[in-house]
Amino acid sequence: MAYPFCFSGSSIVGVEMRSRFIPVLVLLALLASQPDTLSAEDRVNAAERKVPRQLLGLLHAPEVHTELGLSASQITELEKQFQVVDGRWFRARIEPPTANLLIMQELEESMNRWLSNHFSDVQRQRIKELELQAQGTRVLLRGDVADRLSFSEKQKSDLLRMASETDEAVTAYQQSLRQGKDDTTLKATVQEKQKSERDAIYTVLTESQRAELGELLGEKFHTAGLTRIYPMAPDFSPSADWLNSPALSLKQLRGKVVLVHFYAFQCHNCQANFDVYRRWHDRFGDDVVVVGIQTPETPDERRRDRVAAAVKLDDFKFPVIFDAASEHWKTWGNTMWPTVYVIDKEGYLRRWWQGELRWKGADTDQQLESFIEDLIEES
Repeated sequence: MAYPFCFSGSSIVGVEMRSRFIPVLVLLALLASQPDTLSAEDRVNAAERKVPRQLLGLLHAPEVHTELGLSASQITELEKQFQVVDGRWFRARIEPPTANLLIMQELEESMNRWLSNHFSDVQRQRIKELELQAQGTRVLLRGDVADRLSFSEKQKSDLLRMASETDEAVTAYQQSLRQGKDDTTLKATVQEKQKSERDAIYTVLTESQRAELGELLGEKFHTAGLTRIYPMAPDFSPSADWLNSPALSLKQLRGKVVLVHFYAFQCHNCQANFDVYRRWHDRFGDDVVVVGIQTPETPDERRRDRVAAAVKLDDFKFPVIFDAASEHWKTWGNTMWPTVYVIDKEGYLRRWWQGELRWKGADTDQQLESFIEDLIEES
């Protein structure tokens, strides 16, 4: 029997490492739990923590706007709401898992209240279906889904155990990757555990529960291929101290791809990227604006004259912000020198990268260049 739904979002993001541009805002909070020793209340909390938060990402996707049949005025109002929630959403990525979860729950509750006043009943029903589909197999850990499908305590425990085993396998494999190893045994374990989760639809649920789940998910929609699922980029502070340029804003740069890189001029890892930034500035011309944000790490990097001299010495012909008080660093929730952000023509974050672009022979700079070319062609 075929069911009108798919679990395209069931894989743990980043495990197959098809791309090293990890979409931080949709990574699962990994929680190693022992469901058999948890109380019923704690088991619900542990399960909910493992459900990816997808609503905000979906609402940013143009393909979803089309699916919902949003009017031009609805999209305009939606973008105004993004300006309210996106900054906090983006910064939440650096919070510990529990704090991140609380922030995301609060933002989703706020967004759902907004939707109730701006979307039709049909549109709200459809975005709920898309949210459930995008959560993949982890949708089975949602309390409202468990109640609707009348899961037994054993079913809840089995589903939570499977998810926990997958998360533990993912953690072990990602640790091996961070150590420069691609452990094939650990990778195989991840794939095995993920398959067990996918198969839970048949091994854990009854036929009537599967049919009920199909009704909840609605008509199939491919959420895995959405092109824009991240927040609007934070704008530059009006009080920013600019070098090489008058004050700019992302709003006035609409229509151009913007590449923002955080750096400190004495940082060795930052210096390893400098020739790439210069190449991008020269190669892409008027289609792309490169903006450096010099956030100080050492005493010399806090001196404007030293920063200005370094800008000339390093042959930066693009605009640079002297972020003396780390204002932009905090606004962007930045955590590492260097970090590169790619912003599309509409002001949305599309990718970012922490660290050297060519670390140990990596070709991340070339991958980004290819992606930038695609963004330039977007209408």
